[in-house]
Amino acid sequence: MCITTFHLLTVATCFFLGRFYYLVRKTSSNVVKILPKQPKDKSMNTMIVIGSGGHTTEMLRLVKAMTPSLYCPRTYVMASSDATSEFKVHVLEEHLATKASRKYRKYSIFKIPRSRDVGQSFFTSAFSTLYSFLRCVPMMLQTRPELVLCNGPGTCVPICILAFLLRTFFLTNTIIVFIESVCRVESLSMTGKILYYFADVFLVQWKDLEHRYSRVAYVGRV
Repeated sequence: MCITTFHLLTVATCFFLGRFYYLVRKTSSNVVKILPKQPKDKSMNTMIVIGSGGHTTEMLRLVKAMTPSLYCPRTYVMASSDATSEFKVHVLEEHLATKASRKYRKYSIFKIPRSRDVGQSFFTSAFSTLYSFLRCVPMMLQTRPELVLCNGPGTCVPICILAFLLRTFFLTNTIIVFIESVCRVESLSMTGKILYYFADVFLVQWKDLEHRYSRVAYVGRV
């Protein structure tokens, strides 16, 4: 029986490693410029990763332009130390409430540990990112987003990789959309270089980046 169990575990491990490799190859070779068209009578459970400072401004500007009824409920995720962005999210949702009926006003805010602080070494960042990743697991299993939107903060790395792993294990089918910050003119950010292989849609705001990286799509200023 032990041998049978061992064989089953080996087969399962090989299968999921193969599926992970297949999904990475498939995702990193695709160039998708837009999301699949969303039916007007169906809402998409959306997770929005909020950074801080300029990242917050860019992302909230994007969310403000979205149709609330198509992207609901909305789950905002930010660093546990980011009180300023939390206030801005509440202000934005008050604005969105004027554009949609009550049933499309559902939103929640989750806070997770930062993956990496400014100036933190890459060595210690590996441990803080792992800790953040583990803290994200219950949140992702609870919310099971159909769409993840992010634009550069390190906070989105564990979320996007976890979403990708859940897809690998057939637990979700989350679409990951990464919008590189407008500050990145000639090269991708560290977050962008990581998520280049995991994001289903990878958008940039400068034409030069589209010429340098084969699978990104230029969309102009967000």
